[in-house]
Formats: sequence, C-alpha cells, structure tokens
Amino acid sequence: MKSKLYISILATSLLTLGCSDDYLETKPTEFISSDQIAEASKLNPGLQAANVTGMYATMYKTGTGGTDLDHDDFGQKGYDIYSDMLSSDMVLGGTTYGWYRTIADMTSTVDYTNNNNYKVWRYYYRIIFGANTVIDGLGGNDAELELDEARQYMGQAKAMRAYAYFYLANYFSQGYQASDAILPIYTDTKAANQPLSTAQEVYDLIVADLTDAITLLDGFTRAAKNEVDQDVARGLLAYAYAAIGKNAEAAIEAKKIITDGKYTLMSKEEVTAGFNDVITSGWMWGVDLTLDNDLDLVSWWGQMDLFTYSYTWAGDPKVIDQNLYAAIPATDVRKAQFEDQDATEDTSRLYPTGKFYAPERKIGGQRSVTTDYVYMRIAEMYLLHAETAAKSGDEAGARTSLKTLLKERLATELETAYVDSLSGQALLDEIYLQTRIELWGEGKSYLAMKRNKATITRGPNHLSSAGTSIPYNDDRLSFDIPQSEVQNNPNISL
Repeated sequence: MKSKLYISILATSLLTLGCSDDYLETKPTEFISSDQIAEASKLNPGLQAANVTGMYATMYKTGTGGTDLDHDDFGQKGYDIYSDMLSSDMVLGGTTYGWYRTIADMTSTVDYTNNNNYKVWRYYYRIIFGANTVIDGLGGNDAELELDEARQYMGQAKAMRAYAYFYLANYFSQGYQASDAILPIYTDTKAANQPLSTAQEVYDLIVADLTDAITLLDGFTRAAKNEVDQDVARGLLAYAYAAIGKNAEAAIEAKKIITDGKYTLMSKEEVTAGFNDVITSGWMWGVDLTLDNDLDLVSWWGQMDLFTYSYTWAGDPKVIDQNLYAAIPATDVRKAQFEDQDATEDTSRLYPTGKFYAPERKIGGQRSVTTDYVYMRIAEMYLLHAETAAKSGDEAGARTSLKTLLKERLATELETAYVDSLSGQALLDEIYLQTRIELWGEGKSYLAMKRNKATITRGPNHLSSAGTSIPYNDDRLSFDIPQSEVQNNPNISL
C-alpha cells in the first residue's frame, strides 16, 4: 500500500538550511517572526505541521548532507551504509565508481577536510535545526502545552532532536566516555555558536528529550510509520541507555515495546521475502516511498540493490563480510539472504539479494524507487533486551528474548536449545553475533560494536586491511569534526 507524502513549501525550505553559520540562522522570515509563529501556534498547533513533515523528509531527501552531486548523500540510509562499512560487516566489493571507497578503507574518517565528515555532521544538525524550529514554534523547551496536537508535535520534535544527537554522539566519539568533549549542543534556533559539550551532557539531553517525548506522545496515533510515536521514542531511549551503560533501564524500555504487542517478529518467510515494504509487521519505523519522492540512482536502493538501477549492479557491490557469513548456520534462514550472483560459488562476493530487493527481481530493473526504507524493527528490541538484560544480571530473560528471535530463524525450535547453556561472556558474545547477522545492512552493527567495546576482525574479502583486527575505539572508526565547522565556530579548535 502506497500513500503520498506531501511536502509543503515551508517544509521544503527546511531542507535548504545548512550547518555551521546556516543552521544557526535566527533572523525572522520575510513575513512573520519566530515569536509570532510561536504565539500563533498556541492557538493553532497545526501551523507546525509543515515543519514536522519537513523534518521527516530530511531523513530520505537527497543532498541533506550539504552536497549537490554526491551519490551517497541521501539521508539516514546513506549513513547506515557508512556505519556498516566501518563496522566491517559490510564489504565494498568493487571500486569501479568509487563511492564509499574512503569509508571502506577508513581514510576519510581521519581527515577533517574530507567531505564524508561534513555530510554526516551537516545532516544530523539539519535534523536538530528542524526539531528546534518546531520546539521554538510551540513555545520552547519548557512550554506548558494544553492541546493534544501541540503535545504530539512537541513529542515528535524532541524525539527527533534526540535521535540526531544520539547518532552524532556515536559517530563523533570513540565510545562513551562521560567527560570527553564531543559536540556542541543547540536547543533552540537563536543560540550563537556553542563550545563542545561533554558526552554526559549530550546524553543527558538525549535522555531528557526522549523521556519527555514518551510522555507527550502518550495516546498519539501516527498517520504513517515515517512519524515517531511512543514506541519509536522508547526504542531510541533503550538505545541511549544501552550506549551509556544503563543496561537495566535499557532492558526495561525494550521489554515494554515487546510486551506492548503492536509488532511481531518477521517470520522465516518474511526475512527472505524482501525488506521493501513499510507495512511489514515487524517494522516499527520506516518510510513509504512513492514516485512522488523522486528517488532513483541517488538512494539507498541505488547503492545497495542488484535489482535496482544501481552501483551494486554496475560494479560496486556491497556484500557481506566472509567471516560473518561463515558464522551463520546452514539451517538458519538468514543464510539464504546472501547469494552468489557471479556464478562462481565464491563466498567473497555474496550479495544481499535474498534480503533487500525490488520485488520484480529484474537485474538493474528498478529505475524510480518505490521500495521502502526501514529505520527500526521489533527484532532490534528483542536483541537489545537480550543484551542489556544479560549485562544487568537477568540472564534468564536474555536467553528468553534471544530464543524467541531464533525460533523464527532456525529450521526447528530444538536448534535453539544451545542458548540455554550460555552464560556470562559466552552469552553476550552470542547476542552480539546474532545482532550482526539479523541487522546486517540496517546500520545497527556499528552501534552494537561501540556498546560492546568490540574488536572487529576484517574478513579476507575486504579490499583493504583484510584480516586486520581493529578495536572499537580506533580513531579510524569515528568521524572528525569537519573543517567547515572548525572554521566557522570560534569555540572549536583542533
């Protein structure tokens, strides 16, 4: 089922706002000041509808990382590819065109002049600016809101601001160290350039925003899955707690989503039936893409899918790490998500054509993208609950969540029995492995790597550093604050 996403002129204008000097633009518009908008929104919160729509559109629009020509600049899913390659679970199998080459070889992340750092930074600060525009328009961070519509818009904006800071905190640090200065914080659209705040200060804001959002979104029924509702906000809060080691709290939030029962785990049949439709029951958050969204080669599908007119089809395939593939049992349905398309029976080039594919399955066939994007699934909550429950002493609960997932992945329920014998580090290692297998290509392995302080070992099919072991806090696995920000923000220096 496809529903159109209409973007108003006001919403679209958000996409033209930059970062550094641009994203701090505080002058009133030509027609109405921000204070006047806030006053009017008290009586008619619907005035913020276009800003909220624009905030969500930023997640999938091209050029939101500040470039006009870069074919890896298309919102959240572009940075999902960045992070999957940095975690080494995704392999760039060819460099005919060169997109992602300097991500795959981990050189652009240590060069603050490289545009890859800038795109990540600018995209997430654009989301923050959009969220702050809504928050300011509704009266500010501490506004007392009586109308349900106003509370719902405020809840979505605070959740989206937290989402952006959460990803920035992961991408621009070498792992959570409370006292490390990592990011400037902006909680309104009027603030001047800010100095770097500590990781603890950033996460304090993330947790506060998401806690507020969960309260504000109570009773909210969203129009489509591209919007943040209470469950999505709670999922983000679980991720945030897990990132800072508050595992008991993370387990509670993940468990609430599971027991709420709105979403069901994708079945054995669904996990090889194409991750391409937002109505899939296991998808918590995603976007229904239509022809009106005007996406083609410059898109996640245009980079990843053999059955789309794509770079994968044209010579730059994105394939699974050979060691990770070898760790998937033969009786696990997820093994069939990866297929040799070169007719060589060579496991070094296994494409994800059993997981992500345009339904017509015509090689190079989909020109205008109508296959959907997934941002969050209920499977993540089972795995996150298993991980954080184990870390907080509830190993029985961890095993239950892990086995529930594996029952829908292994050929028989009997095969899940091995989990009952796992404890301590062996249990955590298995949960981490299953997280990497289940969420391959979805941008979540990087987050798990950081949380678990893992050392990754690149498989033999990587084009660079094959066989090399790299710790999670290696400088090459996080981004540098970009040159443009250093130059434009006098409070930041190298």
